[in-house]
Amino acid sequence: MTEGANYAIDFGTSNTVITRWNATTEEAEVVLLSGISQQLPNNPPLIPSLLYVEEANDQKVVVGQAVRDRALDVKSDPRFFRSFKRGIAAPVQGFLPELDGKTVTFEQAGEWFLRALTQQLQQEAKTDIESLVLTVPVDSFEAYRNWLTQVCSNLEAKQIRLLDESTAAALGYGTAQQQVLLVIDFGGGTVDFSLVQLNLGEEGKQPLGFILKWGDKLLGEKSSQKVKTARVYGKAGANLGGSDIDDWLVDYFVKTQGIEKSALTTRLAERLKVQLSSQEEAEEVYFDETTLDTLELKLKRDQLEEILQEHQFFAQLDDLMTQVLQQGRRNGIEASEIQSVLLVGGSVQIPAVQNWLQGYFEESKIKCDRPFSAIASGALQLSQGLELKDFLYHSYGVRYWNYRENKHSWHPIIKAGQPYPMTTPVELTLGASVDNQPSIELVIGELGSENTGRTEVYFDGNRLVTKTIEDEETNVIPLNEDAKTIANLNPPGSPGRDRVKIKFWVDQQRSLKITVEDLLTQQILLQDQIVTELS
Repeated sequence: MTEGANYAIDFGTSNTVITRWNATTEEAEVVLLSGISQQLPNNPPLIPSLLYVEEANDQKVVVGQAVRDRALDVKSDPRFFRSFKRGIAAPVQGFLPELDGKTVTFEQAGEWFLRALTQQLQQEAKTDIESLVLTVPVDSFEAYRNWLTQVCSNLEAKQIRLLDESTAAALGYGTAQQQVLLVIDFGGGTVDFSLVQLNLGEEGKQPLGFILKWGDKLLGEKSSQKVKTARVYGKAGANLGGSDIDDWLVDYFVKTQGIEKSALTTRLAERLKVQLSSQEEAEEVYFDETTLDTLELKLKRDQLEEILQEHQFFAQLDDLMTQVLQQGRRNGIEASEIQSVLLVGGSVQIPAVQNWLQGYFEESKIKCDRPFSAIASGALQLSQGLELKDFLYHSYGVRYWNYRENKHSWHPIIKAGQPYPMTTPVELTLGASVDNQPSIELVIGELGSENTGRTEVYFDGNRLVTKTIEDEETNVIPLNEDAKTIANLNPPGSPGRDRVKIKFWVDQQRSLKITVEDLLTQQILLQDQIVTELS
């Protein structure tokens, strides 16, 4: 294996895109996976978000374009999954298939899909996946975070991070400095309007994303990270997408040419639609070698627009735009404050859609040159131009005698989430507590979360009740009980003045080091001494 590479995955409802950072060109490039990716004219390689379960217990699955190539998507089959992204982390509605004695959930389908992609990615690249960024819908970030926390332990990547899709799109389109954005995601099955304000952290700095996995450590629920996603000011969506347009085109040809509606005619209609995004006329011819029949379909761009009008396509988009702008206005965001309109998804390539948008916004605000790659390319920027630092997963403190409560308490010195190696040490001054004190002892502990409480579960009659019991005690694990003397004092110390100054920091190997200075004699008593190894 060569040195690890950085990748990003935009896991979409209809299509999934993988990008890789090319160190030679210093640009993101879309990855083509043999047998899994689909290559259409004028589009980057796309992986259809399709899954077919051959054997549930052995987790043997077929994914992406291979499902179509083997015609596993033609018939109604409980082993075939599509649009499963929408069902992940959502309340279970209706029937879930039982395959080979195993109930297969949308979450399970999603895990198998992502695992198959990362495994083939690693095999074809012949390198480890150093960093993997996954994009997540902004309005369901927490649900996906919880799901992916469980999934990522099985994904072939050393570091896994999450970034919301709106922020990724802004980075991919180069509009991250424009904070108020309208992101329109118009895919195969749905259209979603999101009026968002980016939350990029400190001014001038790119977001790091939410880290799920770093090295051998899984963070997830145990992490103290604060989730920073784009803030949603308006949201509207509908089950309206490219597949609906394909069906309308098939109905048109059934009516005008008397052809039969089938999976084949639907595929040909989709190809016509794609061609009309870049040309005025399109034609598809199919010759059946078995029956010797020829199927010829032709369509002009103005005919497509008439079909869209007949099905109230633009009226539905108008309703969605009205909803999202009204929500924004109620939240203090006027349409004039929207700085860019970012278009993602295959259906935004339809010229009629872009013309419709120009009725609402200036053409200069509408970005549509990267509909498939913007999100995955933007997510990939997280790993470029940044010094990636690991960080501590727990807080650490020193023990002291609490005279008010007449017991030992803990003073935190290093907070959870602190990157290391630390560039600036933490300083602490200590004094003697009794006359003629010969030495100063310092116990360092790993601090658990404060006031996390515990949950009791019980029955009240036939009703199941959960109750959180507050626990004000901080759970602490002492780390250096056997080597707690940090300074021998000569002359001995006396109460009433600061005697030693201690500098704490953590090095690259997660070693907590201290330097101790005697303030009375101005001597260095300890220099870069390792106190304990941090977990």
